[in-house]
Amino acid sequence: MKPMRLVLALPLALSLAGCSILGSEQRDPVTIFAPDVRVPARPDWPAVSWTLVIAKPTAARVIDSPRISVRPTPGELQVYRGASWAMPATDMLQDAVQRTLEDSGRIPAVASADAGILGDYKLVMDLRRFDADYAGGALPEAVVEVNAKLVNNRGQHVVASRTFLQQRPADGVDVARVAAAFEQALQAATADIAGWVLVSGNSDPKPAASP
Repeated sequence: MKPMRLVLALPLALSLAGCSILGSEQRDPVTIFAPDVRVPARPDWPAVSWTLVIAKPTAARVIDSPRISVRPTPGELQVYRGASWAMPATDMLQDAVQRTLEDSGRIPAVASADAGILGDYKLVMDLRRFDADYAGGALPEAVVEVNAKLVNNRGQHVVASRTFLQQRPADGVDVARVAAAFEQALQAATADIAGWVLVSGNSDPKPAASP
């Protein structure tokens, strides 16, 4: 696991007491965290002959934000004061999945949908959760939940749909340790999604591209 990269590092000791209610005005110096998700190709991932476009993931507004969300108690959502992601959570998810597939060597081409390229298949993702959840415990765990659909662009039918959930405990309450847990959870979810996409596309009874 590579260490979290800090785009801007300012001395902060952030714990649950350093949270601020969502929507409050941010006046403090900000530490920006940039998870560096690197997922090597797994031996069981098949090589495919088709191409893929990845649509911009959707998410609730509170999730699709650079703010780092935390649930100190069930039903309560706050954000860490003085800390931020380098990009919104949906952008982190899309970047991680696209880079993993590109670097895998298992697929001829992968592009974002806004690149204007029509791929054989399209990956549609809805990011349902991206928060640190105490769930009644002393330490939070990073929760990443994604619903993904693989769509055959030629036949315009859904080939497969699945919800992915990854949770990784933080080894402390300060935001740097929580961010490290997020990196681990996002890496695990990315690996699951990438492998599932390759297997599902190859299992399509009406393939969008001929071998």
